Amino acid sequence: IYKLIIQNKKDKTWMHTPEALAKHYIAYNAKFLGNTEVDQPKGTEVVRDAVRKLKFQRHIKKSEGQKTPKVELQISIYGVKILDPKTKDVQHNCQLHRISFCADDKTDKRIFTFICKDSESNKHLCYVFDSEKCAEEITLTIGQAFDLAYKKFLESGGKDVETRKQIGSLQKRIQELETENRELKKKVQDLEEQLMISQVSPVGSISVKSPSTDIFDMVPFSPASPLTPIPASNGAHLPPLPGRSPEPSLGKDLFGAEPFDPFICAAADFPPDIQSKLDEMQEGFKMGLTLEGTVFSLDPLDSRC
Repeated sequence: IYKLIIQNKKDKTWMHTPEALAKHYIAYNAKFLGNTEVDQPKGTEVVRDAVRKLKFQRHIKKSEGQKTPKVELQISIYGVKILDPKTKDVQHNCQLHRISFCADDKTDKRIFTFICKDSESNKHLCYVFDSEKCAEEITLTIGQAFDLAYKKFLESGGKDVETRKQIGSLQKRIQELETENRELKKKVQDLEEQLMISQVSPVGSISVKSPSTDIFDMVPFSPASPLTPIPASNGAHLPPLPGRSPEPSLGKDLFGAEPFDPFICAAADFPPDIQSKLDEMQEGFKMGLTLEGTVFSLDPLDSRC
């Protein structure tokens, strides 16, 4: 049994030139047994059960005189297209980042299958095919296409998607810190108000300190008032006057820094719909593609379709 996660495999020898899959496509003829929903994106037992189910359904249809339809597979870095070999009408278009598992039958070299997440229902569908003794070659071709597509995605903006997510996390953390800072500021102000209440005098009178100073006749500290120099008329910089705190610059946060916007990236900025697609592609490629050789033909019924 061979098994690999494409994104972690660096020394795999592929069957085709990169140009063949990037600029054109590799075509294969096969019989299409159909597809069926599965509950997991990966797993030998998952595809084995799907193969048994579709083989049984095909056996029933064959006994009723129905032939297994022939299809043409066009494999490229843009996906796996399933077409009618005569009319060239596209029956299914499976994008590579949605394909998570691909396996072939190592006993009869005909059956191969892959699991793809449907773009509309988001359900995982298992596609099963019967080829002319080239199941392993088709499986490896899909793996090579996935590998090239993932590299192209990184070169064309995939790294930027990851950077944006990291910046988004930092932005969230900054918002949390600013909220915490406001709460601490409020507590400091409450303490200052309590300390500003003068001690009771010997004759029972109460004297109240000026709200501009604390019990030590000092100007209360305010974390939201950074000591920003004020330009003088002669060009020199003078410190703020005692008892007065300069207003922070307009548009700056509690620390006097410029507003933080993680989505200002000039030409690299993407519209929301494009960004969501890039996020989806990144998640798909991140999951990786598992290639596996396994055994599907376990009983006489499975020997041929």
